[in-house]
Amino acid sequence: MRILIDSGSGCCNGVGRAISTAESYLADHSELFSLGAIVHNDAEIQRLAALGLRTVGYADLPGLRGSTVLIRAHGEPPSTYELAKEAGVSLIDCTCPVVLALQRKIAAKYAELSPVGGTVLIFGKRGHAEVNGLVGQTEGHAVVVESMADLEEKLSSGAISPAHPLALFSQTTKDPEEFAALAAKLRKDNPDVEVFDTICRHVSSRHRALREFAATCTVVVFVCGRESSNGKVLFELCRSVNPRSYKIESADELPAGIFRPDDIVGICGATSTTRWQLEKVAASI
Repeated sequence: MRILIDSGSGCCNGVGRAISTAESYLADHSELFSLGAIVHNDAEIQRLAALGLRTVGYADLPGLRGSTVLIRAHGEPPSTYELAKEAGVSLIDCTCPVVLALQRKIAAKYAELSPVGGTVLIFGKRGHAEVNGLVGQTEGHAVVVESMADLEEKLSSGAISPAHPLALFSQTTKDPEEFAALAAKLRKDNPDVEVFDTICRHVSSRHRALREFAATCTVVVFVCGRESSNGKVLFELCRSVNPRSYKIESADELPAGIFRPDDIVGICGATSTTRWQLEKVAASI
């Protein structure tokens, strides 16, 4: 049996930057607070908690006056910065540069479209931290579209009107092919709809590379946290190519009897999965 670890898997640059920033701060301080989970990965959160990273919510900020709080890679809406200022906390802003650029694009486009009755559309998961930050750039007026079925329902109900100016953006970690299909659907009714492909290049290239990786293996073990949206998308992509794909959070969850002596086992993960976790699963197998 051969075991291969996908060379492209591991934390994306934005998440990796936030983690390394937290580690550097905690090398000189006993405690750091993260506004929301720094990564959708329980094992990594536990590792960082042992170093002194504490996960907090918005309601906790008023009680943290004088403390330092990290803004994770997902980014935050403008209201969070106002809340932090009122609470008297210092911020370490680790918003991913790709997400930050997207926030600015959406804010500028909303300022342009709002006076003429236009709508900003965001392809993403409703309630996801990154999407909340993006919607916040439009004072809460952006329309979030989760799928083709969701788009069709919003068009039929009038929640989205093709007769008015539209601008379509995407959460940075979504499927490029699904985004392209949504754009094509909108352009059928409104050829002038503005489409901004804001999917992270690291993520979009991962889709193509992961398809190829899954196809070269006889069995795929996909490692990611249960709350990882990106993990759910990438795992389904692997399974569409290779039916013998299994999603686990740690080596303890490996199903019994899934391997054969002549298997080529491919180990891969989400943009929130660390390299050490992939290596630990490989060692266990």
